[in-house]
Amino acid sequence: MRPTQATDHHEAGAPPAFRLVALARSPVRVRSGGPRGSDGSHGSCESDAARSGPSADRPEPDRCGGPDGFAGVRAADRDVRAAVSRVLDQELAERLERSRAVDPVFADDLALRVAHFTQRGGKRVRSQLLWWAMRACGGGDDTSALAALRLGAAVELLQTCALVQDDVMDRSPRRRGRPALHADIGAQYGAAVAPDRAGRFGEAAAVLAGDLALAWADDLVAGTALPAGTGHLVRRLWGDLRTEMVAGQYLDLQGQITGSRSLSRALRSACLKSALYSVERPLALGAALAGADGATTGALCSAGRRIGMAFQLRDDVGDVFSDDEGTGRPAGGDIREGKSTCLTALARARAEAAGDRLALTVLDRALGKHDLSPAGLEEVRDILRRTGALATVEAKAGRLVAQGLRRFDAVPLDPAGAGPLRELLVAAAGGTPAGSAARPEGTPATRPAGRPEATPATRPAGRFEGTPATRPAARAQGSPANGATAGPHPSTANAPAGRPHASPPGGPTASPATGPATRVTAPAPAPAPAPQHDTPLSLFASHSEDSRA
Repeated sequence: MRPTQATDHHEAGAPPAFRLVALARSPVRVRSGGPRGSDGSHGSCESDAARSGPSADRPEPDRCGGPDGFAGVRAADRDVRAAVSRVLDQELAERLERSRAVDPVFADDLALRVAHFTQRGGKRVRSQLLWWAMRACGGGDDTSALAALRLGAAVELLQTCALVQDDVMDRSPRRRGRPALHADIGAQYGAAVAPDRAGRFGEAAAVLAGDLALAWADDLVAGTALPAGTGHLVRRLWGDLRTEMVAGQYLDLQGQITGSRSLSRALRSACLKSALYSVERPLALGAALAGADGATTGALCSAGRRIGMAFQLRDDVGDVFSDDEGTGRPAGGDIREGKSTCLTALARARAEAAGDRLALTVLDRALGKHDLSPAGLEEVRDILRRTGALATVEAKAGRLVAQGLRRFDAVPLDPAGAGPLRELLVAAAGGTPAGSAARPEGTPATRPAGRPEATPATRPAGRFEGTPATRPAARAQGSPANGATAGPHPSTANAPAGRPHASPPGGPTASPATGPATRVTAPAPAPAPAPQHDTPLSLFASHSEDSRA
């Protein structure tokens, strides 16, 4: 936007003189150093923002616990979502204070909207995966726990960036039952300018809002004290996650403009936008904070990638076959946007192989048709059933969940986190498939005592919270690795060079809720490289494992 396009409305008369204005000092938060309570909490946590009192347009910071609202590991175990939200509240209160010192209009129009959007976030699945991966890999000291909550908060801000900009790209007017950010800010100025100018302004402002959320996320990561020996790996994973998020989104957009209907392309986009971003990368970050060895990290990531792909496949199905009441979104959004999902790409491949010209005609006519009627959508549904694409995708999703759980169950993990993490993975994928591997001995069959009912036993209607309401999938992170692992314990010998792993902790970790850990740690202190993982196509077509699912 050119500077001359922005105009202020002043009273009639001579234009105001241009002059430099001194900015107020940015508030500096004072972290308490008081004694910890018996549960690991600090004696005082009052910040500058808290001392100045709450305001109607500023999130009220956490008033109990230690730095960043940290009230101890056991308190976070009881409700991870609330613990991450406390960190977000405190950080966002500080960011809003600083934004207001920069410029009040900027703070009210943009920064406040970013803060409110993030605070209204949904299930916090990604940050919960990060936390429970850290706990399952034996992490639980104050440094790793607080780092996990802060990184979880950063992931939520990154998700705000993704969603706000997704809504612009998708031309989606609503998000979470409210006007999307670009529509909301456009409406604020809509009375003063023509509708097309207001709409364009809202979209441009939303791009800046996404950039602001990304900057705040990076600030959170940069300001986090990390456990010794984990800094390089955590920063590398965070950098990969951001790059892969953009790559997955670009592939989605590029597929729409080029009309790509390739199954392999749809799978790669799904891997980047769901398997990696929504599941695998959060698991890898949690494992890194705990200092997990390469074999443990590799097995968790391999399990997470399968669970994430299963989620995406089921999400593709849900977009076409679910109703508005069940999901809160219109059915067929991906079809109308012209997105080539795994489901539609497979149907097209089946139709081409069978010479089914009618099926190809229906798909060509419907994909990208924004005013597709309910009858037209029903024709697409019929093609998806008739070609066998629907049954194949549903069956494959179930097999991927079973494969992922087998790999997860084969890893010796700390019971303090293994049970909740497994439940969360199952819920994310939509429930345990029939015939999935039994839970190994030493893994809790139920939640640790006191764990809240924050994680549903089955996947709730709709997408991962934070997944665009009109997009085919949550954005996923991570460029697909080349090659496939052969079993539940990927060998570190095949890992790419140059990505060190943090040394494992010196011994098993005890959990107050579940007792001594059963996790086995590697005795060698040398860092281990992260293992290679499966390509998207190998996950979809690995018939050898499918037969055992």
